[in-house]
Amino acid sequence: MEKQKLQELLLDMSLTEKIEQLLQISGAYLENEGMVTGPENTVGFTQEEVELAGTVLGSVGAAKLRGIQKKYLEKQPHRIPLIFMADIINGYRTIFPIPLAQGCSFDPQLACRGAEIAARESAAAGLHLTFSPMVDLVRDARWGRVMESTGEDPYLNSRFAEAIVEGYQGKKCDDGSVDLKKRGKIAACVKHFAAYGAPAAGRDYNTVELSERTLRDDYLPSYQAAIDAGAAMLMTSFNTLDRIPSSGNRRLMRDILRDEMRFKGVVISDWAAIEEMLNHGIAEDRKEAAKLAIEACVDIDLVTTCYCRNLESLVKEGIVSEALIDEAVMRILELKNQLGLFENPYKDADEQEEKELILCKEHRLEARKAAADTFVLLKNENILPLKKDGQKVAFIGPHVESRKIIGAWSLFGKEEETVSIADALKARGIAAAVAKGSAVLDDNRGLEMFGDYVDYQKDAAAAAELLEEAVTAAKEADAVVLALGEHRVQSGEAASRADIGIPECQMELFDAVLAVNPNVIVALFSGRPLDIRKISAKARAVLAVWQPGTEGGNAIADVLYGDVNPSAKLAMSFPWSVGQVPVYYNEMHTGRPYKEGMKDKYLSKYLDIPNRPLYPFGYGLSYTTFEISPVRLSCNTIVRGQGESVSAGVTVKNTGTAAGKEVVQLYIRDHAASVARPVRELKGFEKIALAPGEEKEVIFTITEDMLSFTNIDMEFTSEVGAYSVYVGNSSETENEGVFTLI
Repeated sequence: MEKQKLQELLLDMSLTEKIEQLLQISGAYLENEGMVTGPENTVGFTQEEVELAGTVLGSVGAAKLRGIQKKYLEKQPHRIPLIFMADIINGYRTIFPIPLAQGCSFDPQLACRGAEIAARESAAAGLHLTFSPMVDLVRDARWGRVMESTGEDPYLNSRFAEAIVEGYQGKKCDDGSVDLKKRGKIAACVKHFAAYGAPAAGRDYNTVELSERTLRDDYLPSYQAAIDAGAAMLMTSFNTLDRIPSSGNRRLMRDILRDEMRFKGVVISDWAAIEEMLNHGIAEDRKEAAKLAIEACVDIDLVTTCYCRNLESLVKEGIVSEALIDEAVMRILELKNQLGLFENPYKDADEQEEKELILCKEHRLEARKAAADTFVLLKNENILPLKKDGQKVAFIGPHVESRKIIGAWSLFGKEEETVSIADALKARGIAAAVAKGSAVLDDNRGLEMFGDYVDYQKDAAAAAELLEEAVTAAKEADAVVLALGEHRVQSGEAASRADIGIPECQMELFDAVLAVNPNVIVALFSGRPLDIRKISAKARAVLAVWQPGTEGGNAIADVLYGDVNPSAKLAMSFPWSVGQVPVYYNEMHTGRPYKEGMKDKYLSKYLDIPNRPLYPFGYGLSYTTFEISPVRLSCNTIVRGQGESVSAGVTVKNTGTAAGKEVVQLYIRDHAASVARPVRELKGFEKIALAPGEEKEVIFTITEDMLSFTNIDMEFTSEVGAYSVYVGNSSETENEGVFTLI
């Protein structure tokens, strides 16, 4: 539909109809023949509000959504179609590893392929838009939603943000537009704007306190990358920033997002976030909350009556201009038009294609490959890979047979379609001893709502029997793979944890097995970095497998038995203890910096634990070894403002006996600036594959833009001075070169 036709449509709509376009409801209201009543309609929507709502959340299935759309259009005054949205985070039915794991691949194209497959499957199931990617910068492992981010670094997050948007939507056209009408593509919604990943105390929904400089230099870049990639929608965050909830923060949403960052798409509140301004204490009632949100440029009210019950009176009383309503409605109409819904309101919903695409062989193979490429080998004392013949291995632990390994946000994934480690061993014909050993959790405290879904220790006698069976299996084995870690629902939204250690029942299993067999390999399942000091010290190998998805068991077997050489690096540091968090590699210089071994008391350090994390950002081992040459710089000085650059090159050689991949990482340190700067910042990376004995030159080009930051005058610019360049295989590399910007 042409722009003029959209304008004519808008002019012909009543104020009531326009306001209803700004309402998103749960699909439950439309899945039934009649109006949803009773407890399911806790919000109290009227029949008219449901019948005129502009967008729908959470319903899936080609036949179902075609039916809903058909009935809706029959009653909609201007036959304006619905947009169907859902949380498709790391896959629709073919589940990929959680986003944090994907970040560890240091391969944005891996995430792009996963998003493409998720789009293909969910589009066939009738969906038009996903609430993904979450690009929030995360530095506190206590926060459960770190699993949904790609890590602690602004640059890495930015590269993944743009790749995931491209996977869902396709590449931008030459004119900067995105063809959302293309079959198998869905719109992306970047979230949560802004700085949701920095809640005080790591507690979900909590206050965020950041300086504007930190916001601009560390947190905004990944949102900007997603916007520049063409993200069609953006979601507000629950938190306050500068003590103002994002959904009512006019400066953040209008001045920064709309004007500075040039976002032209639709803005949607997070679930009930507009109404929650009452709880924040900045709105007296829903009417005031509606006023604040519409003035802040929030277009869609997610499942509350704030807009649909109050905007009309606000307009008629002259408090809110109808022009604000019109601009919000127009953005929604434009998105529906971009999706091609006026011409084809059912878009790609196709029952036959849905059956053919979902969990097809191609998609499963991609998920298996992706999972293996996200596993981080944290420790290996020459025990991995396992021998395929002549080695008796016992697989023990509560995650060996579990299929609850797809992550908390895999809303449409099914456990019966997921491959466990035990399933993978059986498929390979490996007759290994398998024992559960313990429950996952000591108790179900905080997880009572999940009922029997949560596996926790209920009976002491049964626990003793499980442990005895595991010890017997361990005694008879040459090596033991212990599958330990978090339950699937221990991470994700509303899953903050003060204690990020391994549950006591699992640690008892670890100690008992170790007492009879020192050859212990830990496969660590989690949605966040955990405190694994004891495991790291005593196990011979530790492989972080995260929540690996539908093909997780097969991928784990692939890596353990050496069919795939692990190549991932940590996208988020593993703390030495929870007392360190937030802990991250790119912290600021302090006036009294501490280096390990220094004896002076009056330095920035702890008395009882180290400063450095147990395993730092960018760290990860391989089954082979790599040698990286000293940094070679193409020049020692570049002139400011002249468009000059300096090249930093290294030669990487595979010095081991196995083919493998290495992630070569570029970090830059600003020696002196008008404001305190990070000790170093990731500015580039390249993943290369090398055969044994093979070597390759890797060259990074450093431009002046890469040196820019928000200076003392709040201007984003570079400053003259010396810069260190570090090139290596983790954030702790000391392989350094120095140049000067003059």
